[in-house]
Amino acid sequence: MGRMPKVTRADVTAAARNPLLYIAQRWTASPTIVRRAALAALVMAVAIVVTGGAVRLTGSGLGCPTWPKCTSDSLTVTSEMGFRGVVEFTNRMLTYVLCAAVGWAIIAARSAQPWRRPLTRLGWVQFWVVMGNAILGGIVVLVGLNPYTVAAHFLLSSALIAVAVVTWQRTQEGDGAPRPLVGKAVVQLTWLLVAASAALIAVGTVVTGTGRHPGDSKDVPRIPLDWTMITQLHADLAWVVVALAVALWFVLKAVDAPAGPRARARDLFLVLMGQGVIGYVQYFLKTPEILVGLHMLGSCLVWIAALRVLLSLRERPEVSAEVPAPAGSALSHA
Repeated sequence: MGRMPKVTRADVTAAARNPLLYIAQRWTASPTIVRRAALAALVMAVAIVVTGGAVRLTGSGLGCPTWPKCTSDSLTVTSEMGFRGVVEFTNRMLTYVLCAAVGWAIIAARSAQPWRRPLTRLGWVQFWVVMGNAILGGIVVLVGLNPYTVAAHFLLSSALIAVAVVTWQRTQEGDGAPRPLVGKAVVQLTWLLVAASAALIAVGTVVTGTGRHPGDSKDVPRIPLDWTMITQLHADLAWVVVALAVALWFVLKAVDAPAGPRARARDLFLVLMGQGVIGYVQYFLKTPEILVGLHMLGSCLVWIAALRVLLSLRERPEVSAEVPAPAGSALSHA
């Protein structure tokens, strides 16, 4: 066993004043660690959506009837609250795991050499989105699972996934100015595809707000729209997204785009096909809980796949620092 390093008062003061700088001065994160930390944050962003769906599908949305405490007298779940209380409280606790994953991504990005400020900033964006969504989740409980707040809660989770995808992508490329790999028309078609995917997710939250899984066995308000009509609109939008994905793949093939964008477009099509099968099966089987949960996971995967297509259309080279010429060389040129 080696001797423990002596911690001085100056070390404590420096750590308290700027903990990220203190860690970065004593530990260097490799590019692999940075990539894995960003991926862990993305995985947890998806996991919190899936567990949130489990809360709603098991009717545990009001398992802890208040917030930030579980009850007015207890911070944690009590034995009297049963299974639903455990499910809701577990989902609350997973928020701390998500915060830890995002925090680890921030620490890893700050400790990399050289320090890549854009990655650190993206990590902090994730952190504040998590904080905002945690507060919104509390509001969802306090207003008795109002469907509009539930929809906003899911959409903010989708925004978190978007930032996490961008962060993960940026760990695999440099910080140079982006260089397009395809023409402007192809980029515009891809943006249309991403916008249609976002609309598909948004309408999906309305389907949830009018459907048969309100989130609790009590009298929970629903969005006053016809569920069949909204479901049909959701299906129509899904076919629009599929058509755009197929069109984009053929365009990328026609313009002889690099293998990366074509592979990402293929991945999106395959995810859409799987999501479509789940969607139609759950519709005809009267939306069983397990299929609805899989459909929520599929929604996250469709969103990730669409964003990866967009991000694959450009590359960012490494930024090489210019080495100053020797003084003697400069004088000779003069």
